[in-house]
Amino acid sequence: MASIRIVNVDDEPAFRLIPPCADPGFDHRTCDYWEDADRGSRAARSAWLDVPGDPPPRPALADNPFAPPADRPVVNPFLAGDDDGPLDNPFAPTRTIQRGRTTGVPRKFALLDRGRGIFGTYAKVLLVDGVPATYVQFGPLSAYPRAQRLRDLYPQLPVMPLPAVITCVATTPEARRHGHAARLAAAVCDDLAQRGFAAVEAYPDLTRGADQQSGATPAFWEALGFAVAVADARFPVMRREL
Repeated sequence: MASIRIVNVDDEPAFRLIPPCADPGFDHRTCDYWEDADRGSRAARSAWLDVPGDPPPRPALADNPFAPPADRPVVNPFLAGDDDGPLDNPFAPTRTIQRGRTTGVPRKFALLDRGRGIFGTYAKVLLVDGVPATYVQFGPLSAYPRAQRLRDLYPQLPVMPLPAVITCVATTPEARRHGHAARLAAAVCDDLAQRGFAAVEAYPDLTRGADQQSGATPAFWEALGFAVAVADARFPVMRREL
C-alpha cells in the first residue's frame, strides 16, 4: 500500500515540494492569479523560483531633511506620570505573532507565507511514497482579491459568514484517478473548520480544460459535500457549510 503524507507549505523546503502543473505553460509555484485581481497570471515564470537578492539599504535618516532630529525624545502621551515604559498589565494576554517572510525567499512563497502568524498556512501538498502528487491552495477570502471580485458578481451569495476559499486543486498526471485530490481537499476542509471557519467556497472555471484551470469541477466538489451556490454555465460557485 502506498504511503500518504500531507505537508503544510510553511517553509521553503515544503514550498519546493509543490508539484509541477500538467500543462508546462502554467506553474503553481509562480502563480499570482488569485492574489492579484488586475494583473495576476498563472503563467510559468522561472525567474520567480529564484531567491531575490537583498533589498538596497535604506538611506540614513541623517540624509533626510524632513526626518525629526535623532536626539529628540519620543514621548508617549498615554503613559501616566513619569513612567517612560509600557504599563505592566498582569491580566493582559501575551501573544507573539509570527510575521510572514518577505525577503530572501521566492516571490510565490512570500505570498503563501504572508498570513502565517494570524491565519496559518495557505497551502498543502500530498506526497505518495515521498513523491509530491497533489497541491491545494486555500485561505481567507481577504487573501484572494480575484475571488472577492468573482463573488461580487453574485449578490445572492451569503454575506455572513464570509467563507474561506479553496482556489487551487491540482494533481500530477501520473497520480490522477487515485483519489489523492479529494483526500487533500477534504483535509483542507477539516483544517478550515478547526480554524473557526463556518463555510468554504471553490470557483471552477468551466471555460478552460482540465490542465488549464485549477478549480476542479462541480462534480468533484459535490462528492466532498459542496453544493452549487451559483449555477453559472462558465463560473459556478461551490459552497460547503463547515
